[in-house]
Amino acid sequence: MPIIVAVNGIAEIYPAKLVTPRYHRTEAAADREHHDQQSSTLDHPALVAQTAYQQQGVDRSHPTPAVLARDLMTTPVLSLPSDSPLLDAWTIMSHKGFHHLPITSFHGTLVGMLSYRDLLHHVPELITATDTRQASHKHAAEIMTPRVISATPTTEIREIARVMLEERIHAVPILDQSRRLVGIVATQDLLRGIATHGPLELWT
Repeated sequence: MPIIVAVNGIAEIYPAKLVTPRYHRTEAAADREHHDQQSSTLDHPALVAQTAYQQQGVDRSHPTPAVLARDLMTTPVLSLPSDSPLLDAWTIMSHKGFHHLPITSFHGTLVGMLSYRDLLHHVPELITATDTRQASHKHAAEIMTPRVISATPTTEIREIARVMLEERIHAVPILDQSRRLVGIVATQDLLRGIATHGPLELWT
């Protein structure tokens, strides 16, 4: 499934990048043809070895299972309505250790992302806790990022990781077919997946 980028509610598909398979079926077929041509000239041990090598080629011709967003995403996701005070966002991030919060509309659809960095940039007094009146009167909609890159539960993790690198972002919200928030994939989810989700071959 594609990566979607939405700006102020207008969504479009993020440019995809073709991934070249490590081993094509045509290569396997060529190997088999070469094997058939040579088999008549090989003795039995060599033929057995050649057959085993050929079988490895056949195995490599099958696509590697993909790790999908639903395998690693954090769910359920804590989000905030767009009219929430910035002080609420700061409280959640401080207590939960979050660095990103999805911002939703009155109807529950995703309309933006708010980051820890956004808060410190626009209301730096939050970190000193000297005067939080400004944070109490400003709302998430005023400083959130309206350009949101999202994915679906069936988007491949390696595609999400590629987009995160290109866009220099650290979290991608996961939406269902109705554009409702069902999960989020952050940098720590990717690291946890690399550490616990099987062989690194799944990520190449």
